Amino acid sequence: MTMLDPLFGWEVTDRIFSDSVRIQRMLDSERALAAAEARLSVIPKSAGPAISNHCEVDLFDLPSIARAAATAGNLAIPLVKELTKLVSLSDKEASRYVHWGATSQDVIDTGLVLQLHEAFDAIESELQKLSEKLTQLAQDHRATALPARTWMQHAIPTVFGLKVAGWLDAVTRHRERLRETRERVVVLQFGGAGGTLASLGSDGLKVAQALAEELGLSLPAVPWHSHRDRIAEVGTTLALMVGTLGKIGRDVSLQNQTEVGEVFESAAEGRGGSSTMPQKKNPVACAAILANANQVPALASALLSAMPQEHERGLGGWQAEWNILPELVRRAGGALHHAREMIDGLQIDSARMSQNLDATRGLIFAEAVAAALAQQIGKQEAHKLVEECCRRAVAEKKHLREILAGTAEIKSRLSSAELDSLFQPLNYLGVANEFIDRAIAASKAERH
Repeated sequence: MTMLDPLFGWEVTDRIFSDSVRIQRMLDSERALAAAEARLSVIPKSAGPAISNHCEVDLFDLPSIARAAATAGNLAIPLVKELTKLVSLSDKEASRYVHWGATSQDVIDTGLVLQLHEAFDAIESELQKLSEKLTQLAQDHRATALPARTWMQHAIPTVFGLKVAGWLDAVTRHRERLRETRERVVVLQFGGAGGTLASLGSDGLKVAQALAEELGLSLPAVPWHSHRDRIAEVGTTLALMVGTLGKIGRDVSLQNQTEVGEVFESAAEGRGGSSTMPQKKNPVACAAILANANQVPALASALLSAMPQEHERGLGGWQAEWNILPELVRRAGGALHHAREMIDGLQIDSARMSQNLDATRGLIFAEAVAAALAQQIGKQEAHKLVEECCRRAVAEKKHLREILAGTAEIKSRLSSAELDSLFQPLNYLGVANEFIDRAIAASKAERH
């Protein structure tokens, strides 16, 4: 269903996990293997370039390979067969050394790692851009007051900069997780038929090291054919990231509601329109982010379910990854790209935020009043007194400030000027600005 790719995906990760790139990365593995073995004289030196010259995806009939894979059981078997044929047309002797010492899973997994390597670069770059924009938003709106909402109801005043700082801090943790994950994942898979490299004799480890160097990958302690924690970690790391992106999308969409009207997506021409209602400006980026956030957890769960694999080569679990992981990375890339673009074009109505602070006729300042009274009469008594005033304000449809001013127990303890001060949202922010500074500092530290 490629027609939906622009709506939910990102052309960068879609390209990385396209059929042609999948095959090219497998061919890159074969090319590097031939080069490494030729360099070490494990195969004739002339065989290296003879094989490498044919490791180009454009030389292969991909539909034919796909059909053959249905019988062979994987893509590597028909690919290696066709590569051998191509090489033999120009150098029959060199064709004997195609795929020398490797097994199908070596080629498939190493090709996947190369795809992930490229995807990590793209995702890290996009996360960096998102972090930079969130940092700027947090700075710009550290004094933009609005209601904090708990259980979907007004709680106390906060600032939009702190809400953004919460998003930023979570994104910083995802950047850290992704950096750590790629160190464990961007490694070579090369173990031969049973993980011993027996067909290469005493040269096995030398070839493995040379192959890793050719591909720019780390060499793991042992082959990991049926140990799939690395693959599952990619899924869980990206699933956590998408969960946070979903949280951001949820917040923005709720603030976008007509009754709230605090934050809006870009109002570009034709964006978010309705087929029948001319007034609509739907939050389409939020919809795309949340749609991906709904899909990714199940994909990550499937990768976790596929981890218990049989002996030295999985039957069914390994094969299940072939569709699941690329789709998960594509969904994650799509969610991230849409989130970054949404934040880039985010429109903030600070005046509406200020208006919403008074939507409950001053009830949002009840805790501030209770905290001031508690200094004189204790927390429980202050809470009880202000709670009763809140009930009266609701019942009589009056502003809480008016009720408090007419309550003797409060008038005797808080002056009119003190009450006025307590009803100023920026006077009841605690250490919000310090929290913003800390989130920004943490993000900058991760960046460097």
